[in-house]
Amino acid sequence: MLTVIKLIWVSYLLFLVGSQDSNSIAQGQFLSIQTKPDPDDSAAFARWLLSLNSWGVLNTISTDLDGAPFGNVVSFSDGPPNEGSGIPYFYLTTLDPTARNALKDERASFTVSEYPLGTCGNLDPENPACSKITLTGKLKLVDDSKEAEFARISLFSKHSEMKGWPEGHNFQVFKLEIEDIFLIDWYGGPKPLSVDEYLHPKT
Repeated sequence: MLTVIKLIWVSYLLFLVGSQDSNSIAQGQFLSIQTKPDPDDSAAFARWLLSLNSWGVLNTISTDLDGAPFGNVVSFSDGPPNEGSGIPYFYLTTLDPTARNALKDERASFTVSEYPLGTCGNLDPENPACSKITLTGKLKLVDDSKEAEFARISLFSKHSEMKGWPEGHNFQVFKLEIEDIFLIDWYGGPKPLSVDEYLHPKT
């Protein structure tokens, strides 16, 4: 029964974004990975790391600090629970510097760590065996109404409080269009991983 409900839910989300491919949404393939993948499977590991997290540090180019980098803790979602698309979505207001910065200069990076998931044991967050990923690209306002609706459903399913945030603050949906991926999931330096491999893993 739960499987049927899950399939109906995913089908509805695919309808919202007008996808012609039942395996893709918002340019990223739906992927459900509940158990920690092998570090050698970089694409699966990166998608697992992003999908199970709910917050990270979003860095933009500050308009108030003469172009200095500005990092901000933000909530995000890349899809409904257990159905990540690989694209991080954010619910931001221009009352906060991050959204204001992005509207002036879209260059941004977003970092999440495995540490909050509780799967690093006693390792320090900086230990390479406690994985982390930085996605670099353009932080863009989502104008397409279907994609924005998908993003809101994804965000609200993980962050229910957002539904009650003040309308007068004019929260809007943003997404990171990924151009580069920096992944550390074990010793030996960053793993080579292209954007296409990340968005469409063979797992």
